[in-house]
Amino acid sequence: MNSEKLTKDDIKKIEAEIEERKLVLRPKILEDLKAARAQGDLSENFEYYAAKKNNRENNSRIEYLENMIKHAIILDDSDSSGVSLNNTVKVKFIEEGTDESLWEEDNYKIVTSIRADSRKNKISIESPLGKALLGKNIEEIVDVVLENGSSYKLKVIEIDKTTDAEDDNIKLF
Repeated sequence: MNSEKLTKDDIKKIEAEIEERKLVLRPKILEDLKAARAQGDLSENFEYYAAKKNNRENNSRIEYLENMIKHAIILDDSDSSGVSLNNTVKVKFIEEGTDESLWEEDNYKIVTSIRADSRKNKISIESPLGKALLGKNIEEIVDVVLENGSSYKLKVIEIDKTTDAEDDNIKLF
């Protein structure tokens, strides 16, 4: 398993999910399995097969999360110089030959990959944009190089030193 880059808060949320799955969800699934098994003939018992599937999926998720914690690289999200993990960054997309006032603006929150969600502008530190923005300061020009070799330029306008405490739960894989 590859090492996942996580914050201490990520670890706490993963541990909370594991605890919820072990102490709340697992007993309910096992009760459903027991009730379905009591219905008799298992060869055509949909409830039994559904309960078995839920049990396998829950156990797989627990194992996956425990391995993620075991192999995690813990990141310090308290770096105060330039753009760092959990910061929200306002950028302008540089359009050569046009006035800066016409450049398109957007905000991105820099997060670990398990919290990334491009629909909510939460960009992974592993993405080309996330890698390019890390450590940059206000007014700095950033060259974002994509995997195919093409690139685009941004200007950092604002850095908001936010935290990951208000973020949603981690992604399902």
